[in-house]
Amino acid sequence: MELELIKYIVETFAESKDEIEYKVEEKEDAVEVTVLLASGDMGKVIGKQGKIAKALRTLVSAATPRGGKRYFVEIKEKA
Repeated sequence: MELELIKYIVETFAESKDEIEYKVEEKEDAVEVTVLLASGDMGKVIGKQGKIAKALRTLVSAATPRGGKRYFVEIKEKA
């Protein structure tokens, strides 16, 4: 559920939707999601002063059921 939410929000702001990659690493009590974007989409997805990225993280934590795994979202530029 949370991964679909992350994909929906990121793809709403990104222009190069076909170049987006998601790396999901599950750990014992957490899930780390790394979003790899084209350089032109970095500013659009992160937003001014990181406001969109912060809102994304807030929404994901609010959507996570109590007692469930915590989600960590990291946004990086594709190399």
